[in-house]
Amino acid sequence: MDTSRDQATFRDVFRVREFRVLFGSFALLVGGDGVKMLALSVLVFERTGSPGLSAAAYMAGWLPYLAGGMFLLSLADRLPPRGLMVAGELVRLVVCLVLAYAGLPVWAMLALILVSGLGQPVFGAARNAMLPDVLPGDAFVLGRSLMGVTSAGAQIGGLSLGGAILAVAGPEGALAVTAGVSGVAAIVLRYGLPYTPARGGSGRGTVRTTLRVNRVLLGSPGVRGLLLAMWVPPMCLAGAEAMVVPYLTSAGTATGAGLALATAAVGMAVGEFAVGRFAAPALRERLSFPLAAAMGVPWLFFVAEPGAPVTAALAALSAGCLAYQLGLQRRFLEAVPEQVRGQAYGLQSAGLMTGQAVGAAVIGGVAELAGSGPAMAVSGAVGILAALALARVLTPARTPVPTP
Repeated sequence: MDTSRDQATFRDVFRVREFRVLFGSFALLVGGDGVKMLALSVLVFERTGSPGLSAAAYMAGWLPYLAGGMFLLSLADRLPPRGLMVAGELVRLVVCLVLAYAGLPVWAMLALILVSGLGQPVFGAARNAMLPDVLPGDAFVLGRSLMGVTSAGAQIGGLSLGGAILAVAGPEGALAVTAGVSGVAAIVLRYGLPYTPARGGSGRGTVRTTLRVNRVLLGSPGVRGLLLAMWVPPMCLAGAEAMVVPYLTSAGTATGAGLALATAAVGMAVGEFAVGRFAAPALRERLSFPLAAAMGVPWLFFVAEPGAPVTAALAALSAGCLAYQLGLQRRFLEAVPEQVRGQAYGLQSAGLMTGQAVGAAVIGGVAELAGSGPAMAVSGAVGILAALALARVLTPARTPVPTP
């Protein structure tokens, strides 16, 4: 595929050996992380009996994204990408073994997760920045679609597998299995990818460079607009999804909460697959705005307090609209300078993770005042208004490239 306007197929994408390596290692990463965080949560609960600390352990892996994204992302362009990805897997391997067998107190376990997680935005940025190098043109967008499908499927598979391993081997055994998965992924990456040099310069001052490039990227109206378009609608979706468990639990159908969230993940995978595979590049970009606006609509129905089956269907419909981001991928790739591409993708991921946490916290506060159902409806309404406010960004346009 020589241009971004030639439509790729899955066969085109999977013909590329380097993509197969990135794809397989990413599936291992997401599935392994699901097992790890579930096992850690159970381990903390067994030792403390505290639901609050157990929940904190489950979320601890996501919290460092903000700090790592603010201060360390320039490493994604200043170090060879293959080495960074392998290092990320080895860090995960060591952390899992320490958590399982070192007998650390709970506070030290949480501290280890937080500190080791600071590098995760950098490792992920290296992977995302390498994807356009191995998949030119529209194949890159289809590759991003497959990564989205993989993320949803691996999350479900990881949590299901984690539950099975926990039942057989306990949390320590589950963490050891995750360490083994990380070791396999490190070997796959080391011997499956060619060596490529660092994309950017090797000047001094990682933190200073990261802050400077972040300012440049956020200071460019075109790039800033695309980042907001990729951050804000999912933030509203995350806020609504965070209320699914308390909503169904208060309705006396707690067992339906897991099914509803799993159905939402399936909806996301189906949406990514359908838009990525069957929509031509130009149509994919035109769909960004209507899909982003439609993502909030299903949550409006929660003013009527639907039951568990309808909740699952509405959550799946909303999550399926996350495919709107596929129409922004080419534009974002063209909008950022090639020498800071890794940091740009890392900033996008860090902002997305942070925004989802903020969305869940804000809508949780609304639920304290108005109840879960109304809070979900509020989240949907805010999501629609956000899409309308970002309508100009969500429609196809050329974006000027900032000077780093």
